[in-house]
Amino acid sequence: MEIEGTILAGHDFDPIEGRVVVEDGRIEAVEEAATDSSRIVFPAFVNAHTHIGDSIAKEAGGGLSLDELVAPPDGLKHRLLRAASREDLVAGMERTIDFMVESGTGAFCEFREGGVEGVRAIEDALADSPIDATVLGRETVEAMAVADGFGASGARDADFEDERSATREAGKLFGIHAGERDATDIEPALALDPDFLVHMVYAESHHLDRLAAEDIPVAVCPRSNLVTGVGFPPIERLADRTTVALGTDNAMLDSPSMFREMEFTAKLTDCRARDVLRMATANGADLLGLDAGVVKPGREARLCVLDGDSNNLAGVQDPVRGVVRRAGVADIERVVLPERTTGND
Repeated sequence: MEIEGTILAGHDFDPIEGRVVVEDGRIEAVEEAATDSSRIVFPAFVNAHTHIGDSIAKEAGGGLSLDELVAPPDGLKHRLLRAASREDLVAGMERTIDFMVESGTGAFCEFREGGVEGVRAIEDALADSPIDATVLGRETVEAMAVADGFGASGARDADFEDERSATREAGKLFGIHAGERDATDIEPALALDPDFLVHMVYAESHHLDRLAAEDIPVAVCPRSNLVTGVGFPPIERLADRTTVALGTDNAMLDSPSMFREMEFTAKLTDCRARDVLRMATANGADLLGLDAGVVKPGREARLCVLDGDSNNLAGVQDPVRGVVRRAGVADIERVVLPERTTGND
C-alpha cells in the first residue's frame, strides 16, 4: 500500500511531500516525491487515559462534584456500572471503541473497573477491533494478572503496596491517579515508583523536580479536569520536565476525541502545535511502550489520513497547526491500522 500526500514524519512532524509505503502492517518507507495529492498523513492517535466502561452513561451526573461522580466505591459511575448488565456494558464499550477508530485513534490505555470480569468484558468489546488497547485492571491483583497491568485510583483510596509489588513482579505497567483534587496524594503515589501518573493538576515545583529526576511520564486530561471543576493541569511546566501524553478520561464526561483534546490543549496553553501533536501520538506510545505514534520506517502502520482539500482544511498553510487546531472527524479520509483499513478508500 502507498499513501501519497503531505507526510508529517518523525518525532518533529516535518512535512514531507511524498508517500508512505506500508507492507504487512508496518511502514516500509517514507519517500519524498512530487505528488498532486492534498492528503495529510500523520500517526494515528494514542489516547493515554480512558475509562470507557462509562459509555453506558454519557453526560450523566451534570453538576456533580468529582467525588460524587467517580470516587470509589459509590460514586455515580460505580453505581451505574454495578447496575448495568454485562451485555449493555460490552455494547457501550464496543461503540466507543468504534468511535475512537473512526476518529483517528489507533491505540489507547484503559483503566478498567470491575476486577477480572471488567477485564474480560473489555476483551469481548475489543474482539473485532484493530485498535491497540493497553488494559490496566483495577481493584484486585487477580485483575492485574489477566490484564496488561494495574491502574490505581489514587493513594488517598488505599496504599496499593501489594498491588504494586505484584505488578512489578509480573513485569507489567503500573499507573496511578495523582494530584487531581489536591497535592496531598502525589508523594504517596510517587513512593510507589509508578510507571506513569495521571492528571497532576496540583503538581508543585518539588514534584516536577522528582518527575524529571525519576523520568516518570504523566497522562493529562485537561477537558475532563475542567468538567469536574478540579482545575487545569500545568501542562507547559510538566512538559518542561517529563513526557506528557494526552488522554480523554471518562467517556461519561467527554467524547474520546483526540482532535478535541488537542484543540482544547493548544488553545488554552502556549504549547507549540507540534508539541501538542506529539502529546497525542508519540508521547502516548512512549508512555505505554508501543511501537507506534510516529511515521517512520520500521514502525507499525497506524496512520490517520486527512482530506486536505475538505471544506474545513482547504487553504491550510501549516499542516501541523491544521491537524492540531482545526481538523476533526469529518476531515478523515481513512484510518489505517494493521489488518484493517477503516473509512473511505
